[in-house]
Amino acid sequence: MALQFLRQHLSGAKSVAFAAMVGAFVAVQPVSVSHAQGPVSVADLAEQLADAVVNISTSQTVKGERSVPMPQVPDGSPFQEFFEEFFNRQNRGEDRPRRVQSLGSGFVVDGVEGIIITNNHVIEGADEITANFNDGTKLKAELIGTDEKTDIAVLKVTPDKPLKAVSFGDSDAIRVGDWVMAIGNPFGLGGTVTVGIVSARNRDINSGPYDNFIQTDASINRGNSGGPLFDMDGNVIGINTAIISPSGGSIGIGFAIPAKTATRVISQLREFGETRRGWLGVRIQEVTDEIAESLGMDEAMGALIAGVNDDGPAAEAKIEPGDVILEFDGRPVETMRELPRMVAETAIGTAVDVVVLRKGEKVTLKVTLGRLEEAAAEDGDKDKGDDQTTDTPSDTEVLGMILAELDDAARQEFGISEDVTGVVVKQVAPGSSAEEKRVQAGDVIKEVAQEPVATPDDVIEQVEKLKEDGRRSALLLLSNPTGELRFVPVRIED
Repeated sequence: MALQFLRQHLSGAKSVAFAAMVGAFVAVQPVSVSHAQGPVSVADLAEQLADAVVNISTSQTVKGERSVPMPQVPDGSPFQEFFEEFFNRQNRGEDRPRRVQSLGSGFVVDGVEGIIITNNHVIEGADEITANFNDGTKLKAELIGTDEKTDIAVLKVTPDKPLKAVSFGDSDAIRVGDWVMAIGNPFGLGGTVTVGIVSARNRDINSGPYDNFIQTDASINRGNSGGPLFDMDGNVIGINTAIISPSGGSIGIGFAIPAKTATRVISQLREFGETRRGWLGVRIQEVTDEIAESLGMDEAMGALIAGVNDDGPAAEAKIEPGDVILEFDGRPVETMRELPRMVAETAIGTAVDVVVLRKGEKVTLKVTLGRLEEAAAEDGDKDKGDDQTTDTPSDTEVLGMILAELDDAARQEFGISEDVTGVVVKQVAPGSSAEEKRVQAGDVIKEVAQEPVATPDDVIEQVEKLKEDGRRSALLLLSNPTGELRFVPVRIED
């Protein structure tokens, strides 16, 4: 009708052209609408998978505490006896141990062996763990192993007959916008199915060193932790583990551990009862735009080596502070946070090629990975306090810092170890680039633009060379008084 009306009120070529345009629009509309509808129903899929998803209930004994503390009253007060009697009566029995219960989700990956996967935080500290199945069956679960860094736990039950199990899929193949389905136990409401899409991939939420989460808007709530995130083929592509929510309920931002990360951890927990990760033996920093410019790199990428363990695999392979790791075992290292995950996923004892950028040249080194001892995991750089001191006539000012030779007096003043060498920073100018980068009095400059320095004149000489080369910043290798290293790019003022 609308097309006929337009034809009646337009004439000639205009009518024909406009009608053709409207007809084309009407013709293509159903195609775009059908694409936006998503799956018609997930009922068959949910029915097929429900028996493999379990509710995890735990209980533990915790030490009781007085819930109502008695106020302090002066000794000899006529009210002291009254208060003691009243609060003792109120708190009677509160200090006795009590049982605390919690709920979560999980799923069966081996129906014959009775292997169930859940989150570590679901069962952490539990005295008893029970798996509650869709048909009402309850089985006591034994803890096989846990991994706090990826928040994964492996449980085992002893069933009378093989259990319904699900398989892991390829989490690398999942794309942003793909439909996914979660089944779990939100707020204790077992067997709950929710559907959404993959909102993002490779999310880092600062929960651990190997963050690489799948983000989804499928409703994930308290109690969903440890449950599966399925693709539309019924494969587990993630383990639901965290949400962002001010209220504690779903606001459409949930996170799942990718299947690729989970499968390796689960395999090791089943075989050894613990994880066995590769170890490189380095401390790393992010390559910022300023650091990239100071190193002559076209773009900021890779992981900057800030320190090397003396007895680690990297030291044996001649990796040095100041190197930027660009490739690891044939895979590009786009950002710093990718390297720890790549190393951890590589088998212990494997010899891999590591491509580093060293003073503008690419160098390939062969590294044989060791084993990461979890208890000896390295901490990040620690900042020292803002100790300040006044300059003396022999001090030199450069890049907003007062520098001096590292003599015995400076070592005693700042508590600098005997094995630390370089040029000591005695004072930092307020508002300078060095202050912005948290350079502090007591720091020691060991290198400028990857060249060792021993005197303030050496620092000045290297800075002048950088100016001649048109560099806008100088990359300093700093040591704190205890010897911990870090790289800092400081702007070269005009």
